[in-house]
Amino acid sequence: MKKPLIGIVMGSESDLPIMKEAAETLERFEVSYEMRVISAHRTPDLAADYAKKAAGRGLQMIIAGAGAAAHLAGVLAASTDLPVNGVPIASTTLQGLDALLSTVQMPGGVPVATMGIGQGGARNAALLAVRVLALKQQALKQELKDYRRTQVQKVEEADQRVREQE
Repeated sequence: MKKPLIGIVMGSESDLPIMKEAAETLERFEVSYEMRVISAHRTPDLAADYAKKAAGRGLQMIIAGAGAAAHLAGVLAASTDLPVNGVPIASTTLQGLDALLSTVQMPGGVPVATMGIGQGGARNAALLAVRVLALKQQALKQELKDYRRTQVQKVEEADQRVREQE
């Protein structure tokens, strides 16, 4: 198995259905990753240790998904120089707004990129990771161009189908 380049970390196993979207997106680009469940509140020492050792193990970015108080991305970012990308997850009656605000409102000096709530955010977190890796990997850069071209084609085909219904 290839050495992981991206760490996907979630606050609890219940976040897995959302974070699988990030994993599947990375797989589409053949980017190696690892997945972990690490809680910022229940296992804070493990979270800090994971973040501190991530770069030394070859990780290039961490994607952190969490709901409710959602401090996971910030806790990880506080212990590493790697880019950390937060994915808020709708797990409370506030439907992810609490997670979004907790993830996006980081104090100056502790940057966390923050995606949208849910599966789209997880997919975008992985795509951002691929874009960062593509800065130094020409083959990956071409795969991204092909991916975008496919997205354009899908929209054009949908537009044509709708126009034919008029």
